[in-house]
Amino acid sequence: MRTRTRSFAIVDRVKAQLKNIPGSKNIADNWGPRTKKLGVHIDQARARRAGLTSQDVGKLESLNIFSQASGRSVPLKQVADIGEVWQPSKILSRDRLKTVTVSAGIEEGVTAIALFEQLRSWLDIEKQNWPVGYSYEFGGEWEASVEGNESIGVKVPIALLIIVLLLFGQFNSIRRPVIILLTIPLGLIGVFFGLLIANSYFGFITFLGVIALSGIIINNAIVLIDRIKIEIEENGLEPPRAVIEAAQGRLWPILLTTCTTIGGMVPLWYGGGPIFEPMAITIIFGLLFATLLTLGVVPVLYSLFFRVQYKDFSY
Repeated sequence: MRTRTRSFAIVDRVKAQLKNIPGSKNIADNWGPRTKKLGVHIDQARARRAGLTSQDVGKLESLNIFSQASGRSVPLKQVADIGEVWQPSKILSRDRLKTVTVSAGIEEGVTAIALFEQLRSWLDIEKQNWPVGYSYEFGGEWEASVEGNESIGVKVPIALLIIVLLLFGQFNSIRRPVIILLTIPLGLIGVFFGLLIANSYFGFITFLGVIALSGIIINNAIVLIDRIKIEIEENGLEPPRAVIEAAQGRLWPILLTTCTTIGGMVPLWYGGGPIFEPMAITIIFGLLFATLLTLGVVPVLYSLFFRVQYKDFSY
């Protein structure tokens, strides 16, 4: 009973702290409301003198317990201390450990990740005062986000390998795929900038947005690199002029594609809520930065990798 009392005290402090965090509501735990029960604390010395064991007392059906050793009934008060105790209506376990789950809803405009971060800083200090054997873990959206990231993280290397093989097969070259892959970090600059100014967070949905963004960036780079190749091999232009012509020729198609994609993401930014808002911010700002940088960086990288000389070039 003392162990459960400690658990209740810890749970009550956590629930009280949650109530103090703005944006939390409907705070409860899954052990249910406390109910009044009869607490029996056996005095082993008195029980042995009466010829009773803990098992005999545990089969309690009345206030008098029959002793098989003495052949007579013994009043319960003679071998145990009886009192009223408040205990939960149910006791739940997880992974064979008694576990209390404290849950809370969130108000509109508040993200679960932000609430977790505020609570975790308090828990890291509070748990130092907990008895040995007590610990905490985050569940709910945090647990789902971690599991989702781990699941995707396992598949990302496989997807990246497939992309690299497809690029090598398409261009039959090493330098062109390398240039294309180097454009992916350009989008991450915009992602972090967008999350910062929009006061958003990097979570599972944001990670999905980064993956989608990477596909769009790679597509734009492929279009530009392929156009340079066509200008050289099919139109017979010199490399310096081919780079300039390809950059100019693909400028408006890439910009229009970017604008239409960003336009489609704006409603998700303002109306998607905590779930789709981070994804929309990721794609909008990441694509905006990546497009502007790709149009300038890809021709430069191509010129460096293929040693294109502009010394005597005039347009």
